[in-house]
Amino acid sequence: MRSDNVLKGAERAPNRSLFYAMGYTKEELERPLIGVVCAHSEIVPGHIHLDKIADAVKAGIRMAGGTPVLIPAIGVCDGIAMGHIGMKYSLASRELIADSVETMTMAHGLDGLVLIPNCDKIVPGMVMAAVRMDIPAVVCSGGPMMPGTYNGRNASLSQMFEAVGAYKAGMIDECSLDECEKNICPGCGSCAGMYTANSMNCLCEALGIALPGNGTIPAVSSRRTMLAKHAGMAIMNLVKEGITARQIVNKTSLLNALCCDMALGCSSNSVLHLLAIANEAGVDFDLELFNKTSDRVPNLCHLAPAGHTHIVDLDNAGGIPAVQAELVKKNLLDTSALTVTGKTVGENIEGAYIKDEENIRPITNPYSETGGIQILWGNIAPKGCVVKRSAVAPEMLCHSGPARVFNSEDEAISAIYGGKIKDGDVVVIRYEGPVGGPGMREMLNPTSALAGMKLDKTVALITDGRFSGASRGASIGHVSPEAACDGPIGLIYEGDIIHIDIPNASINADISEEEFAKRKEKYVKPEPNVKSGWLSRYAKLVDSADKGAVMRND
Repeated sequence: MRSDNVLKGAERAPNRSLFYAMGYTKEELERPLIGVVCAHSEIVPGHIHLDKIADAVKAGIRMAGGTPVLIPAIGVCDGIAMGHIGMKYSLASRELIADSVETMTMAHGLDGLVLIPNCDKIVPGMVMAAVRMDIPAVVCSGGPMMPGTYNGRNASLSQMFEAVGAYKAGMIDECSLDECEKNICPGCGSCAGMYTANSMNCLCEALGIALPGNGTIPAVSSRRTMLAKHAGMAIMNLVKEGITARQIVNKTSLLNALCCDMALGCSSNSVLHLLAIANEAGVDFDLELFNKTSDRVPNLCHLAPAGHTHIVDLDNAGGIPAVQAELVKKNLLDTSALTVTGKTVGENIEGAYIKDEENIRPITNPYSETGGIQILWGNIAPKGCVVKRSAVAPEMLCHSGPARVFNSEDEAISAIYGGKIKDGDVVVIRYEGPVGGPGMREMLNPTSALAGMKLDKTVALITDGRFSGASRGASIGHVSPEAACDGPIGLIYEGDIIHIDIPNASINADISEEEFAKRKEKYVKPEPNVKSGWLSRYAKLVDSADKGAVMRND
């Protein structure tokens, strides 16, 4: 065991004495040491209850003969960080989390890990660390929030942001805004729609690095506590059998996860995170794979923000196993892939079926024959950009309009709130990429403001930043190369006509190569937005969005 390097032999007596100082017993130190990496805090609603999940995981580890060791992890709440400088830290924190999990694991010789994230970047950050170290690991998330209520209907955080746009446009009054604010988030858990957090928790299940139910069992359910205990037991089996993260997360399982991504209609941020996980696993994975997969995998779910249902509805309909069982009917999954149950995907989903066809469509009657995510290319985005196709209104799948150009999210949101964006416009927000932001801010405020103002079916947005999983409409992000790295999005002028053709995967401006060259000669790059601290170092090392915005090793 790895922990033998820390605990065995006379020369390790000083090490053991430090464990005894913490109250560990001799018997505990003779068992495998399992890191329980928990992102509990009192600043993230998705994490406020993770201490209880950690207690259940530790109980499972002890029942199966291991010694749990609790380790903290940081986590940014994207909703609280949204719309100000805080959002610059969110994606960057993914790398900090991966590095800190690696640090604690390697420094203390842990034999395995149970990873307890719930929200946004924490999930992929922890998975990246496990795959990097190739150590036995199980992900056990905290589970989704139950939907709240607004105007007598189930609702979730995306409606709250859209209510702000409606209020700014004079469509609702302050009392209605207050009602929404007080009732939209009823308790703990990751926000109730198929936003980034729940997307990644579901995809961990599809990858096989989490137990069935990880993505959909509600945070408040006793089944979540049971799942956590089983996660503690599962890690002990992985340690015993010598099953490590890269035996589970590999090209086969990543392709399986990508198929589930398309069927579920996951957040566009899943593109960044799957690329980053693949990078840590040493797997060749690029944007071309996303469109090839989208072309053959139908979209079976329309959860919020694409529709009016929520993760609890997906759970009641059979969860990820039911979705996987439908995909298998057309041979879209490799059922031989190993999972943390110690069984294959095929064994895990045996007997799974759809319990509610309103929340999971049969594969013979999908929402669309193509997947939920589309990659676009063109003279604006030579290295690609991303749109959550399943959340785009049919009338906006093809759109042409004049560019309204802004050099920051703040400028754009001011114009939107000020009523300066009109039907047909294409809002271009640049210098918000991994380097230019830095940190690639999510832009839920602009998209939700437009939706709240009823402009989401007439106005498109394009950015080298990214959009929240709660965004809907023709919101096209991750434009690569970004403006701060001399990408052509930095050369678009106010009024340039932009053509978007999502079905044909293209995005172009009515600008000739000669005109682009002339503009490049006149171009003056702005000063960096951040010149000190961690974000300044991040901007110097981060790679482009089409590579997953990972940190370069050079």
